[in-house]
Amino acid sequence: MNTSYFFGYGSLVNERTHAYEDLHHATLKGWRRTWRHTRLRPVAFLTAMPDPHSSIEGIIAHVPNNDWAALDEREFAYDRVSATSSITHAKSAAVDIAVYQVPKDTGLAPDIRHPIWLSYLDVVIQGYLRHFGEAGVSRFFDTTSGWDAPILNDRAAPNYPRTQQLSAAETALVDAHLHSVGAKVIL
Repeated sequence: MNTSYFFGYGSLVNERTHAYEDLHHATLKGWRRTWRHTRLRPVAFLTAMPDPHSSIEGIIAHVPNNDWAALDEREFAYDRVSATSSITHAKSAAVDIAVYQVPKDTGLAPDIRHPIWLSYLDVVIQGYLRHFGEAGVSRFFDTTSGWDAPILNDRAAPNYPRTQQLSAAETALVDAHLHSVGAKVIL
């Protein structure tokens, strides 16, 4: 049996939100990142959807002892699917890699009752900035669809349970990219 890894493309890129180790940059080919919500969560969140013309930059990280229980609980609105053959990475050893995906038949477009939490997006962008720099943040916005979704500015009282403190520069970077994609931030 190969060692198990997950591919993170959202908040899992920010290692401050988890204790998984052996992180490596990776690319998931043939997939696109988008915003969705389900009946299982009252908020929009990122998911990966098959798209033969796209790829997603992210990280892979080791799941010790192939024990997926804690991560499956964290990612409870997703299905964990094998993506080993679609992911390029620098690990020399053979590894099995899974990606979390909202089931296609349960994912709905975000709306005013199911907005994106800015506190969640901040955590995602902080992770991308640390791993991939400002160019990686730009690629994140370019390779993510659904920016027409309402974004709830909850920075003063974060709803996201794994929220992180952003520097003034990180906050300004998020805000500048939201402006560039024409996102509608609501209070």
